[in-house]
Formats: sequence, structure tokens, C-alpha cells
Amino acid sequence: MSEARARLLSKATGLFYAEGIRAVGVDRVIGEAQVTRATLYKHFPSKDDLIVAYLTQADEAIRARTDAARAEETNADEVIRTVGRSITDDIRSAGFRGCAFLNAAAEYPDPAHPVHQAVLKHRQWFLDTMIELFSGIGKHDAEPAARHFVMLRDGAMTAGCLTDPKPICETFLRGVEGLLKYRSREEPAF
Repeated sequence: MSEARARLLSKATGLFYAEGIRAVGVDRVIGEAQVTRATLYKHFPSKDDLIVAYLTQADEAIRARTDAARAEETNADEVIRTVGRSITDDIRSAGFRGCAFLNAAAEYPDPAHPVHQAVLKHRQWFLDTMIELFSGIGKHDAEPAARHFVMLRDGAMTAGCLTDPKPICETFLRGVEGLLKYRSREEPAF
């Protein structure tokens, strides 16, 4: 990646996340990145392309953390716990403003829009990953537990930027433990 592209993406990422995607115009990104308009459009033919690149970068970071958790842990329940702790680390981080993907979906509600499509792609990957992980625990259909995890995560990411994140994170992690305990039981899940 060229230095100019990296600078544009870095500045756009910070601005989009902190202030909102629609609130930040390309002129602001150009000014912050200290590049010309031609440079912006050379790397990103439209603002939508820049937004999709921002979301793709966020997706890649989450995938990398999930892959690292899988490499560190040997059993599915520990990977799920590590993913959960990673989510709470995000919620506790300075400047946390919620889930970048949920925020983008709220700003771009049209399911056919490329930004919304990038959100859906990430969320499908995350759900599929959680289904795969939960299938390693218990003998029953893992999809309901995975969907429950994603809903817990969405709620924690939303509430975590509205109030004190400590009780939100504690509640989320208790919910994850409850799912793991329920999945490990022999009786049918959900």
C-alpha cells in the first residue's frame, strides 16, 4: 500500500469512526491526510470505495484477532472466551463509539448499497465463525448459540459507548459463560 493510500485510509478511519461516516466529507479527509483530491480519487474512485476500504480494514483486524485466538487456544470454549475478551477490550478502549459495522449499517440502511453489503459480509463471516466454534461444544445445532453470542455482542457494543463500560463488559462475559455452560449440557440446546 502506498504511503498516500495508507494515510488517506488512516485519517478516514479515525474520522469516520469518531464523527460518523456521512458527517465527514471527502474534503475533510483530503485536508487531514494532506493529499490532493486527485490523489484521493486515484486510490479511492468514490467516497463509497473509501468507506468500504475502511470497513474491510476493520474486518481484517477482527479476523486476525480471531485467527490469533484460534492459534493460541486448543479448544473451542477457550477460543470463544478469548473472542469475548477481545470484544470487551474494544469496549473499554479510549474513544470507543460502538461497532463500526453497526454504525455504518445505521448510516447506510439500503441493503443493496456497497457499504451495507460490506457490513453484511463481515457479519455473515462472524456468525459463520461463531457457528463453527460453538459446533465444537455440545452435540446439538450450534447456530442458535452463535446467533445468541452475536446478539450479546451487538448489545454490549451498543451499550458500551452509552454508559460505564465495566458493568456492560462483565454482563457480556457472564452471558458468554452462560452460553458455554448451556452448550456443554447433554440435553437439547435452545
